[in-house]
Amino acid sequence: MTSPRFLLTLGLILLLIGWIIPLLIIMRAIPSTFFLNFFSWGASVAGLFLGFIGGAMWVTMNKDQ
Repeated sequence: MTSPRFLLTLGLILLLIGWIIPLLIIMRAIPSTFFLNFFSWGASVAGLFLGFIGGAMWVTMNKDQ
């Protein structure tokens, strides 16, 4: 749970979810609701933060090599 690879992977998945949901809403494949819009925004923000934290952890762990 605290490995950088896990955080980077989770961040990437959340960023993709935050990108795919608005795309499906624009294509009118799914209806635009407040929950979906908020969930998409939250997934994007959480993915960005988790990716940043995972990248920072990756750099600090591999700095000695």
